[in-house]
Amino acid sequence: MPKTQIKICGLSRPETVDAAVNAGATHIGLVHFEPSPRHVSLSDAAALRRRAPQEVKVVLLTVNMQPQPWAAAIDAVKPDVVQFHGNETPEWLALIKQHTQTELWKAIGVKDASAFERARKWEGIADRLLFDAPAQKLPGGNGLALDWSLFPNSTLPNVPWGLAGGLHPDNVADAIRQTGAELVDASTGLESEPGVKDVDRIKAFCEAARTV
Repeated sequence: MPKTQIKICGLSRPETVDAAVNAGATHIGLVHFEPSPRHVSLSDAAALRRRAPQEVKVVLLTVNMQPQPWAAAIDAVKPDVVQFHGNETPEWLALIKQHTQTELWKAIGVKDASAFERARKWEGIADRLLFDAPAQKLPGGNGLALDWSLFPNSTLPNVPWGLAGGLHPDNVADAIRQTGAELVDASTGLESEPGVKDVDRIKAFCEAARTV
């Protein structure tokens, strides 16, 4: 089984980007969504993006953005990946896919096994699906876990996928073992307070994920 990829999301400071890179993260996530405590402006996101080495992919998370501001955000930050974390449709992503070389991910909230069947509509459109806990006040980053037991007993879409929702250093190894996740994504579980990542927890999370 290949090593699980690791995404540290919601980074907002140079030192936490450095910590994620040094700990072995394969992806870092920047949130451009004003209601989130992890929101970064486009200028700050662009600066953080430039800080990441070439071998680490930079993911820009957006939520229900209109076409013109979305295009401006991609032009400003130049991410390797765009993660759609709202109510975006397959048709919208398919249209974007025709006009960009940027990798496109779609977050899917999982309440029960039927979510995996509904996720099949993204086959051939999304480059990766990110299975997360269902949306609450925020579409993601709520620190809630989904039921990992759903994964071994479900037929997943034929799309590369990752696991998010409530992951932290103490549970990520079990999450990988139970689900077979190809990628794990943590945010809230690595914070000392909302929006503030803890360097030691980032390191511990990456170390725990690599033990599997």
